[in-house]
This record gives sequence, C-alpha cells and structure tokens, in this order.
Amino acid sequence: MKYAIVTGAYGGMGKSAVDKFCSNGFTVFALDKKVESPKPNVIPILADVTNKESLDLAFEQIKKVTDNVFAVVHFAGVYALDSLVEMSEEEFDRVFKINLYGAFNVNKTFLPLLSKGSRIIMVTSELAPLDPLPFTGIYAVSKRALDAYAYSLKMELQLLGIFVSVIRAGAVKTDMLGVSTTALDKFCEKTELYKVNSKRFKKIVESVEAKCVSPEKIAKKTLKIANSKKPKFAYSLNRNKLLLLLNALPKSLQFKIIKTILK
Repeated sequence: MKYAIVTGAYGGMGKSAVDKFCSNGFTVFALDKKVESPKPNVIPILADVTNKESLDLAFEQIKKVTDNVFAVVHFAGVYALDSLVEMSEEEFDRVFKINLYGAFNVNKTFLPLLSKGSRIIMVTSELAPLDPLPFTGIYAVSKRALDAYAYSLKMELQLLGIFVSVIRAGAVKTDMLGVSTTALDKFCEKTELYKVNSKRFKKIVESVEAKCVSPEKIAKKTLKIANSKKPKFAYSLNRNKLLLLLNALPKSLQFKIIKTILK
C-alpha cells in the first residue's frame, strides 16, 4: 500500500486530489486546519503548516501508521491581492508564512518518512516564473519564492533519490476564485493611491479568471506526476497566453504597456 500526505486537503484542489489518490490505491493523510470525518483510505490530520508543534504532532500520528510515505503533496496556500506600499506588515508576513514557510516546515518535518523514489509535489502558480504584475505582487513574489525553493530542494534531494516537482497552474475553479474576487473588491475600496488604476486592473483580472479549469484536472495532473517513473521538475496547466506574451517582451516595454493600460 502507498501512502501520501496532502496539505490543504479540504480545500477545492486538495479535496479533489485526496479523492483521486484514494481511488487509485493510495491511503491519504489529509492535513488541514479544519478536517472532516474519516473516510475509507483517508486519515484526517488536524495541522497548521505554519506551526511546528502542530506538524510535530501530525508526524507522530502518521508514524504510528507508517514510516514510509511515497508522496507529499502541497495544496495549502493563500491568495492575496494588495498594493505593496499600502498593505500591512502583518499581511505581508502572513502570505509568506503560509505560501513559503509552510512548504518548508512540512518538507522538513516529514522528510524522515521519505525514502528513495518518493515524491514531493508543490503547486506554485503560472505567475511564479513570470515578472510580477502590479497589485498581485505579494502573491506572485511568494509563489516565485516557493518555485525557487522547490528548484533548490530538487537539487539537494536528487542526491537522496527523492523527486521534487511543481505545478505552475493558472486559474482554477475553486473557492479561491471567490477569495480572489473578494480581495480585489476590498482593494478597490480601500486603496488611496490607485483608485482609477485598481478599477481598470479589476476588469483585466475578471477576464483572466473567467478562463479557469476544474480542480479535478489539477488532481489528475498531480496523480500523473506521482505515478511517473521520472517526474520532471515543472508542469504547466492553464497558463494565460497573454501573460506569457507580455513576459516575453523587453522589461521596458512591459512597464510601458502596463502603465498605458492602467493609467
């Protein structure tokens, strides 16, 4: 029997991944801050990825069941949209603690349960390898940091025979889209520096997020990576062609285009 640890297990993408893994022969330790009742092949574990003591307790619970985990899959994350010069220090810290430090904490804690051939899979973002855009900067920078962390981790763990992969996904149809809409509305209401710019930016975001994929598609991709004999480092899914085109342009031209659109 193969075991997998899934963080953010009761969110949209995480829940779909748990179901997909369970229906394909895995027993899943479902980690989240809020959990549901156990189901066949699903063991709920109450845990906060930003809290070391919480993860240590989760480790002890899992160790009682198995000392060999085949895959650690990261879906715990938070979306944020704000101005880098108007957001609070607390919010800046919160985003990084969840999106970056959370992955670091989980991987460090559960590494003793991984062996040669195990996989670590992290969902970053389509924005991770791209130049950050205005107002999504905090989210994009945290996901770029996660992507770079994953790359460096792969460099290290390949020496132990452990595979590390990232999924650079575009918009996914989960509750996160609702969070995104709410965050954008709040930003438009509270910003003092970018009243006009934020409204124009909102129209662009709404058109981008309209082209989203189902969480089941992310789950299917995640399982495929887990079952691959030699997983690649990066996998792309539903990336926006206009964002890719913009990023291919010289930076000076990118600045000019964004200024023209949002001014």
